[in-house]
Amino acid sequence: MRAKEVKAPPQCVRRVCGTHENACANARGRWAGPTSEQQAVRPRLSWRGLSRPFKMLRVVSWNINGIRRPLQGVANQEPSNCAAVAVGRILDELDADIVCLQETKVTRDALTEPLAIVEGYNSYFSFSRNRSGYSGVATFCKDSATPVAAEEGLSGLFATQNGDVGCYGNMDEFTQEELRALDSEGRALLTQHKIRTWEGKERTLTLINVYCPHADPGRPERLVFKMRFYRLLQIRAEALLAAGSHVIILGDLNTAHRPIDHWDSANLECFEEDPGRKWMDGLLSNLGCQSASDVGPFIDSYRCFQPKQEGAFTCWSAVTGARHLNYGSRIDYVLGDRTLVIDTFQASFLLPEVMGSDHCPVGAVLSVSSVPAKQCPPLCTRFLPEFAGTQLKILRFLVPLEQGPVLEQLAPQHNSQTRVQTCQNKARVRSTRPRPSQLGSSRGQKNLKSYFQPSPSCPQASPDIELPSLPPMSTFMTPKTSEEEAVAKVVKGQAKASEAKDEKEVRTSFWKSLLAGPLHIPLCGGHREPCVMRTVKKPGPNLGRRFYMCARPRGHPNDPSSRCNFFLWSRPS
Repeated sequence: MRAKEVKAPPQCVRRVCGTHENACANARGRWAGPTSEQQAVRPRLSWRGLSRPFKMLRVVSWNINGIRRPLQGVANQEPSNCAAVAVGRILDELDADIVCLQETKVTRDALTEPLAIVEGYNSYFSFSRNRSGYSGVATFCKDSATPVAAEEGLSGLFATQNGDVGCYGNMDEFTQEELRALDSEGRALLTQHKIRTWEGKERTLTLINVYCPHADPGRPERLVFKMRFYRLLQIRAEALLAAGSHVIILGDLNTAHRPIDHWDSANLECFEEDPGRKWMDGLLSNLGCQSASDVGPFIDSYRCFQPKQEGAFTCWSAVTGARHLNYGSRIDYVLGDRTLVIDTFQASFLLPEVMGSDHCPVGAVLSVSSVPAKQCPPLCTRFLPEFAGTQLKILRFLVPLEQGPVLEQLAPQHNSQTRVQTCQNKARVRSTRPRPSQLGSSRGQKNLKSYFQPSPSCPQASPDIELPSLPPMSTFMTPKTSEEEAVAKVVKGQAKASEAKDEKEVRTSFWKSLLAGPLHIPLCGGHREPCVMRTVKKPGPNLGRRFYMCARPRGHPNDPSSRCNFFLWSRPS
């Protein structure tokens, strides 16, 4: 059966491969043989042994920033079953054998069948167990690249022992609570595949789809969480390598490794001393494709092919519009083990033209073909009860229709017995309840007037005793003079006038603010263009205050087309 050809981005492949012939061949998803540059770093690779074009494997990773977010653009075009059509269209445009998505922001209860099951693909999801609409990763594999095993998480706590990847390594430095916390945010998903090299040898390839935590400067505990996640990821990846499997780590690592990978590295304090960058220094090999020194077990595939490419960013701030001027950072990677990258990687590319998220897709092309498994692993979403048709319904708890006549015969007997029992209970209650005639007069309910009768214990006042009369209150008050009365009237009148004036001012200011129209928008100082209003969201004394700033997108300070430094607080209305 002839495999479907895979389309690679021509502009990216031309940068990697040296000749137009190889660029066209790679664009068709077939390998036309190594170039002279590739032969230099792949001495064991020979084109002479191939008798026909070779099908290649294409993998793509994308932080989608919500799996339902890119669907908004096609909702109007496909009103019926738009979710399934949109997801299928995204996968078709990426045109990869394996697509790894990060930050899906969907929990299992919100996952719908059109999002999870796409024709021609088998999908695997990892959900956040702590928060709704947060984190989450997913892997979509073509049926021609069906994995032999799949597993959620890095620690193995969520493994089901049936169809799992295995090979966990030594995790004694972690507690069970820590491992569960690291895997409960839905940040890692493993799929294991069988691949065949151009020599006809079968190998095992494990893809680790990760969405690493972000270190919030205001929350130091998140930096600790991030570094512990990095450590767990490295232990698992090295354990898989030690077991004989090739490993690819791809996804959002949330760290720009080198100064060339960040737009403002020169202005960041202690850029090289960042703990995340130091961890990547130990994980990656500095010499790229050169195998002279084994610094780290993995290679950054993009820097292997493009070691000096500037402006190769994968993430931009959506709030500042930094993508318009390519003012971002490269935090999305395809990392492969040294042997795999040197022997099989033919291209590593970015797709900045693909919109729909604040990240762009990244990917790689390998000169291997996938050997699909005969059956999907149990973690596949098509086996979930809600999608497989095995979920229990409320009808399962009802009595089958065949027992209907029996119930109809038993119903009259049960109703008659119930009526007799109810009458007996009522009669028993009546017999035990005392009647008013049987109760003594002392126990009868008292009349309301009895509470107002004089008590026999309190002595009654004799009608002959006369109480002394008090003089009227006017005799204790000093009479006001006419001058004091006049002053009091004046003060009272002034108070009323001031109240009326204040009320009038409040009413006037209200109508002025309502009928004044839109606020005057100032012009920025650098471009003399209307500014945009923003609101302070950072906790502090200025939380909620509004201010004006330049409306242009953020860019390099030396770029005149980028945002200027204009800032102005908005006056309270």
